[in-house]
Amino acid sequence: MRSAATFAALALAFAALFTGCDSGPEKLKIGVAGPMTGTDAAFGAQLKNGAEQAVADINAAGGINGQQVELFVGDDAGDPRQGVSVANNFLGEGVNFVVGHFNSGVSMPASEVYVDNGILMITPASTNPMITDRKLWNVFRTCGRDDQQGSVAGKYIAEHLKDKKVAIIHDKTTYGKGLADETKKAMNELGVAETLYEGVGAGEKDFTALVSKLKNAGIEVVYWGGVHTGGGLVLRQMRDQGLNAVFMSGDGIASDEFAAIAGPGTEGTLMTFGPDPQKRPEAKKIIEKFEAREYKPEAYTLYSYAAVQILKQAIEATKSVDPKTVAAYMRTGVVFDTVIGDIAFDEKGDIKQVAYVMYTWTKQPDGRITYVQNE
Repeated sequence: MRSAATFAALALAFAALFTGCDSGPEKLKIGVAGPMTGTDAAFGAQLKNGAEQAVADINAAGGINGQQVELFVGDDAGDPRQGVSVANNFLGEGVNFVVGHFNSGVSMPASEVYVDNGILMITPASTNPMITDRKLWNVFRTCGRDDQQGSVAGKYIAEHLKDKKVAIIHDKTTYGKGLADETKKAMNELGVAETLYEGVGAGEKDFTALVSKLKNAGIEVVYWGGVHTGGGLVLRQMRDQGLNAVFMSGDGIASDEFAAIAGPGTEGTLMTFGPDPQKRPEAKKIIEKFEAREYKPEAYTLYSYAAVQILKQAIEATKSVDPKTVAAYMRTGVVFDTVIGDIAFDEKGDIKQVAYVMYTWTKQPDGRITYVQNE
């Protein structure tokens, strides 16, 4: 029979063993989701890089309420079914807050998984009005809406291109068709009727028939509702077939890959997007961190960074990691200080400080063609 002293010694040994395995406080789990692969991978990279840099900066400064942040990356490949799979994977990992998704058609079904399981999501890029018009408690976005963006595009056409024949083309996706329809609506309300309205299949590559139809109709302005891959091919084939119509689109082409696909004919393309956050003096130090990694924080990179900043500020203010508590605080109208400017949310989860401006794709001194905000 062992002595009481022996049992005490064993107890102390086991206690020391388990103490030695203690990894400290559990990390706060945040997910970032988007198309890391597939045709929209350039935008997935923007969301991922923005969230990664924000988490790195937060952890370097001590974390959130003393907790370090662990970032989980989900690749939805721009596919709604894969988006639901990513959402369920996040749930299994214990993620309570998500930055994502990119495509509106992916964000909506994923958000249903999140709302049913108490997960808060902030999309940096999904602009379809239905994202927030459903009034789910858990859904927010740091970007604007297609009805706001379409209004700016439609007004520009009515004011600057009203005497030209306009074609509205979209890629039949939730985002592309939604944006095209909002632009058409705004344009029509201002007295400009389109000559052609066409939908093409997402992923289609040969637009020979479409371009011939545009030429035969004497089209002088082409508005594209869709992302940079399809839009770039349409524009390249327009130029290759001698159609020099003005090309115009929205934030879905806000990637330098658009110019790589479209070629020299990209120059002069018009695009609506939010005011360039890289022009803000307050963003300078953060931008320098991306540049040190040799990464250009274009388009939605800083919108993703801002989403993580908002989560940090809301969690610290409420001293809670309960998503419903954090979401309720975010809807109070409190102003968050972010890299893209001050942000406050309305009751639906839309930002109140919305402004879309016009950009023109312009050749730079180094020969590169990129988007530049109009003065």
